[in-house]
Amino acid sequence: MIAISTNRTEYRNDIAEEIRLFIGLSEIVLLEEIDPNEAELIFDLQLVRCEDRYQVFGKAGGLEIIDSFVLPANASALVIKKLEKRAIKLACYRMLKKLFPDVATPWGSLTGIRPTKLYREMTKEGGENFARSLFQNTFDVSKEKTDLAARICAVQEPYIASVQSNDIDIYVGIPFCKTKCLYCSFPSEVLGKNDRLTVYLEALKRDISAGAQLIKENDLRVRSFYMGGGTPTVLSAQQMDDLLSWYLLQYGSFGMEATVEAGRPDTIDREKLSLFKKFGIHRISINPQTMNDETLHRVGRTHTAEDVRRVFELAREIGFSSINMDLIAGLPGETPDDMKRSCDAIANLQPDNLTVHSLAIKRSSLLKKQIDEYPLASAEQAEQMTAIGAQCAEHLGMSPYYMYRQKYMSGNLENVGYALTGKECVYNIDMMEETASILSHGAGTMTKRVFGGENRIERLPSPKDVPTYLEKLNRLIEDKQHFFAKSFTK
Repeated sequence: MIAISTNRTEYRNDIAEEIRLFIGLSEIVLLEEIDPNEAELIFDLQLVRCEDRYQVFGKAGGLEIIDSFVLPANASALVIKKLEKRAIKLACYRMLKKLFPDVATPWGSLTGIRPTKLYREMTKEGGENFARSLFQNTFDVSKEKTDLAARICAVQEPYIASVQSNDIDIYVGIPFCKTKCLYCSFPSEVLGKNDRLTVYLEALKRDISAGAQLIKENDLRVRSFYMGGGTPTVLSAQQMDDLLSWYLLQYGSFGMEATVEAGRPDTIDREKLSLFKKFGIHRISINPQTMNDETLHRVGRTHTAEDVRRVFELAREIGFSSINMDLIAGLPGETPDDMKRSCDAIANLQPDNLTVHSLAIKRSSLLKKQIDEYPLASAEQAEQMTAIGAQCAEHLGMSPYYMYRQKYMSGNLENVGYALTGKECVYNIDMMEETASILSHGAGTMTKRVFGGENRIERLPSPKDVPTYLEKLNRLIEDKQHFFAKSFTK
């Protein structure tokens, strides 16, 4: 158990995130919540202000550190909070780096999901050199990762510039799967004989109808459509036809782009793929995660690598010209050689997008509960695997176009989406960079409103599990109406 002692408890979660970069899944509490003798390690961080000057005093494991900074003139409350948080996190990071020098931290002290968003903001504030200097010299981000952030921002620039103030992306969530993967932490349901899918789809249609009305009332314009999961293709062709028909009847358009996560090949067939083409959906994902059959079986997948190849070729035959494939680096039992074999198999298929994920060990996953039963890649091996994935994408002529990080990732790495020029997913950029509002439908989804002129984002989550979503749908619809009302105030 790790304990935090601080006079600024409002930053306890920020301090805890720094600690988790080095100590992973350890329990982290405030010192006053426990008997001090129970703590394996105590991080004492005190932030003291005297007029415009701050000092940070840190102690941990016999180490002591003192940092200081001065507030800029006329600093706003938002700027003061940002600088306070940065100072206390950096002091914690520097102690951790000395206590655990062998832990890989390619992103330095950064703990947020969206490093590219931060890089873009820093570039806007002080220019490219300022952003690079801050990343590498202040936040301790490696040159390689700084270059990656810069490349991604450059690719995203025209897409972000095209966002209009009344644009909105639509997300439809299908939180059901054929089986539960070992590493999965999403609150999706496994389909069975007495599943709630039929009832859920009827509720989802009500949610969609209310959303379409909301769009009209607020003069918003649909920019893109994305159906994710779970696994959307667990729906039968008839169910999918009914849902998409209903969506178009209500909204009238998918916008400039329509994507469906076809996902697992054991849920995809000619009828469903032909259906997507009929509706004008031109982007799909066929996600093997690995092309090694032993690993697929180990993580709970009920398909083979040959099934992936068969379905991919079928999608090409039907006419899909924008297909994404996902791989996960560091799956239990896999080595860099396994990753190389998967990448070679993917390269032979020549998809238009490739997303390379780093394995994240989530608290609610089966993998976390059984972690001692599975051999996992070291930080060095995980880095080798993501590099192999990047090399595969480059070989296919792709460039990185979006990226995000998660908690508890192998080697403190990242997930990167690569694409051929012109095949970038608009929804992925909008969602990750938070540059357009998102109206979501379904359980476990997140609606966002972006106030571009105010540098402000508000979020409205839907209930995570299906039963609660069904129970609270009427209230959720009302909340969304208020959330997007023109008179909305925080």
